[in-house]
Order: sequence, then C-alpha cells, then structure tokens
Amino acid sequence: MTKAEVANEIARTTGLDRQTVMTVIEEFMNVVKDSLIHGENVYLRGFGSFIIKTRAEKLARNISKNTAVIIPQHNIPAFKPANSFKDEVAKGE
Repeated sequence: MTKAEVANEIARTTGLDRQTVMTVIEEFMNVVKDSLIHGENVYLRGFGSFIIKTRAEKLARNISKNTAVIIPQHNIPAFKPANSFKDEVAKGE
C-alpha cells in the first residue's frame, strides 16, 4: 500500500478531504524523522515504536580489491511493533 492509498483510505473512512489527510501524514512522518535525528524514540502505544539502533564498528572485506575496510559505528532507524500489533497480524485480522 502506498502513501497515496493510505491517504485515500483514511479520507474515505473519516470523511476528511484527501489533501488534509496527506498533510497530516506528511507532518507525522516529519515529526518521527526529526525525533529520531535528535535521538528521541517515538512510542505509539498499541502500534509500535520507532527507535534508533546503534550498529557497532565492524571489519568488512572488499573482495575485488582483497582489502579490509572498517565500517564505523553508526545509528540506524528501526521499527519495533507492539505485541498486540504482532498478534493481530499473526491472526490475520
């Protein structure tokens, strides 16, 4: 499902116009991104959490040049679904 399809579905079920819904979705995504950039996790009870995971420094190999490359420690965004969300998906509801 694309962002446009999500906006259309929300607009259909709530009666709001599609442009308003699209603006809210865009702003929600901006708030989540900004929070993660500033090191704050976002918790949505009953849905899940947008969190920052730290990847440790590691040694990788460049096979074509037969050299070792050090990949520095870095942060990545991640989503951890709530248990109730995982249960609903598992049941197919």
